[in-house]
Amino acid sequence: FQTAFSLQNLMYCFIGVFLGTFVGVLPGIGALATISMLLPLTFYVPPTTALIMLAGIYYGTQYGGSTASILMNLPGTPSSAVTCLDGYPMSNSGRAGVALFVTTLASFIGGSIGIVILTLFSPSLAEVALAFGPAEYFAMMLLGLVAASTLSQGSPVKGIAMVLVGLCLGMVGTDVQTGQQRYTFGIPELSDGFNLVAIAMGLFGVGEVIASVNKIRDQKADQRQKITFRSMVPTRDDWSRFWWPMLRGTGVGSFFGALPGTGTAISAFMAYAVEKKISKTPERFGKGAVEGVVSPEAANNAASQTAFIPTLTLGIPGDAVMALMLGAMIIAGVQPGPRLITEHPEIFWGLVASFWIGNVLLVILNLPLIGMWVKLLQIPYRFLFPSILMFIAIGVFSVNNNTFDIFMVLIFGVFGYFLMLLRFEPAPLLLGYILGPLMEEHLRRAMLLSRGDATVFVTRPISAAFIFVTTALLLWAIYAAIKGKINPKIDD
Repeated sequence: FQTAFSLQNLMYCFIGVFLGTFVGVLPGIGALATISMLLPLTFYVPPTTALIMLAGIYYGTQYGGSTASILMNLPGTPSSAVTCLDGYPMSNSGRAGVALFVTTLASFIGGSIGIVILTLFSPSLAEVALAFGPAEYFAMMLLGLVAASTLSQGSPVKGIAMVLVGLCLGMVGTDVQTGQQRYTFGIPELSDGFNLVAIAMGLFGVGEVIASVNKIRDQKADQRQKITFRSMVPTRDDWSRFWWPMLRGTGVGSFFGALPGTGTAISAFMAYAVEKKISKTPERFGKGAVEGVVSPEAANNAASQTAFIPTLTLGIPGDAVMALMLGAMIIAGVQPGPRLITEHPEIFWGLVASFWIGNVLLVILNLPLIGMWVKLLQIPYRFLFPSILMFIAIGVFSVNNNTFDIFMVLIFGVFGYFLMLLRFEPAPLLLGYILGPLMEEHLRRAMLLSRGDATVFVTRPISAAFIFVTTALLLWAIYAAIKGKINPKIDD
């Protein structure tokens, strides 16, 4: 807390959660595009400060994303899409204030329990991971990549294809061991590989802007409904339907958030499905059920906190946003993994302490400023999107002062847009790009130590367990693909 309460870290924590809420409220932008745009700013501050701000943006979007979902039926973030199902009907029936209040409270409690789990289990997990060798690290990263591709939304085979594209992009540049240039095609700017910021901004920033311009018109929030503090007070029946769904959603979110490759969206959908399944009156869901708002909101906020467990202690990002956080740490010269807690305790524990501060700030920001967020939804997108593109161009240029990176952003932006049209998820590509070079390093090291014996990956118990689970996931992906061809369904 001494680290988190320093003036600089407090300021950046506030900036992070405020921006997170801001972009969460605005549909079609999201945490990934925002963190991609702001990544260059973190090069000029200490690593702890940078991570505190980026983390604030990440879990701040979970709070803000519910506002547009409830008021306009437009999810600000993918995980907020579930909130539309019951939040928007509550808004239409004149209960928007209650919906916004219970989501803020559920988000705070879910996030707080997620922080407790992060605090309790991260050190013990890091101690176990210290016993890992190169073979275990390679097998664990392989599992993380396959899990990210097969458990994400959409076709598992398409996810694996995106991981392979990311691995290929990660191979571009100079070989660390031999000093030979690989796949640069005589372009000097590629001698250090592709710029992480350029890839992230292109795929998720420019690509999202192009896609959103085609979808979103200048919609405005419903101004007929005035949201006052009195309208936000839940009834006794609302309170009776609040606590258990909130706790169950937190449990689901904490579990899935700690698994590599799942993320907040899957946690929110699973929590909603569980709540509807165990409800005695499932017909209420989709018509304004409080449980249908509380449970997924608690789940996605708990997941956004526990997602830091594999990222910080194992160096395995849980989702694309965590992959960017991992990239920011590596750029800052901090190696994530089991030694992070012992070698950089001020970074790890300062970040955890900032989560408490950030969650309190988010409650303060969300409840009194709901009127301001409603006004924000009236900004015409024809003004908003050009501003985003301008900041992307400035941000990526400031990294290396190189116009080549701006062209790379444009190319990856168009590429990202076509991936969306073809229903390929770009997130596994980013995971493959970041983990690829680390996997290659551990693979080479393991082969050197075993003198070229590839069975080292199946003769060591921990490594063999990871390989077994990876194989099972791949077989499941192949089975799902074959089953989908035999029984074709409409892909929604």
